[in-house]
Amino acid sequence: MAASGHAARRGRAWEERRRIYRRRRLFGAAALLLLAFLLARGCSAVVGGGDDETASEAAAAPELPRGGREILPRHRIVAYYGAPQDPELGVLGTAPLDVNARRLETRAREFSRPGRPALPAFELIATLAQSAPGDDGLHRLRQTDAVIARHLRAARAAKGLLVLDIQPGQADFVEEVKALERWLVEPDVSLALDPEWSVPDGVQPGSVIGSTDAATVNEVADYLARIVRARNLPQKVLIVHQFTEDMVTDRELTRGRPGVALISNMDGFGTHELKQGVYDRLSISQPRTRVVRRRSGQPYNGFKLFFREDTGLMSPADVLALDPAPDVIVYE
Repeated sequence: MAASGHAARRGRAWEERRRIYRRRRLFGAAALLLLAFLLARGCSAVVGGGDDETASEAAAAPELPRGGREILPRHRIVAYYGAPQDPELGVLGTAPLDVNARRLETRAREFSRPGRPALPAFELIATLAQSAPGDDGLHRLRQTDAVIARHLRAARAAKGLLVLDIQPGQADFVEEVKALERWLVEPDVSLALDPEWSVPDGVQPGSVIGSTDAATVNEVADYLARIVRARNLPQKVLIVHQFTEDMVTDRELTRGRPGVALISNMDGFGTHELKQGVYDRLSISQPRTRVVRRRSGQPYNGFKLFFREDTGLMSPADVLALDPAPDVIVYE
């Protein structure tokens, strides 16, 4: 009885998630239309220092799935986003993992260019905001270790990355990140923050567009950098999803860290023209050379495409024609 009751509660939670996502589409469309109007008018502690690495330890340093230790700007990431429980949550819920891996590999090759290969990734929603408060009243549901482990195995089989996405509800972003520490110490696991679903106490996720601030993003980046340094890991990425300027306050103060590349990902859906207009508004100009990009710590740019909600899915050529060309492309 206890098991069946738990399953029933989880089933209700996923149905709530579907309703929230439908509301999100309405909020997202309204926000993008507002931005287009403005454009038209011109307006744990994993830390611990550690001794210097010996030569033998450096030689055995873990690498990324396709070799090397740098993700950006060496590669361009192409990711499939979602969760397995429901297609409403994104493309990862539309087919078995091995099928999605083959489709993603084909899609990623379309973004490869001489000197800059594409690196595929699964972006799994690891913490899901929900309308129901849950047992702890924080309006969020964490994926089980079994679900995360299954996606990590699939990502490794595809020689790609696993990116764990956090929709915190009323929980604290940093605490949700720390809850994923056992996975973040892996060399091929990175992180994404979804401020849209970060709301204060008393506010139901999905009823408003949530937000975060530069201090929180930088605290998470510092935390990841300590993990990378303590374990001599390859570079990680920290993706921050955004489709309005207010979703990340003081965004100009955010920076990557040694071993952590920060990405500002334009997350809205609509027509080609509308998406390009919002990208032009929210994208961050980039230094001309890779050397300067590495040293600056300036956020890279990302761009999300929606198989269902976009009106006329932009082609890889369309996406790469954006200025600046995105460093990360996420398909939902």
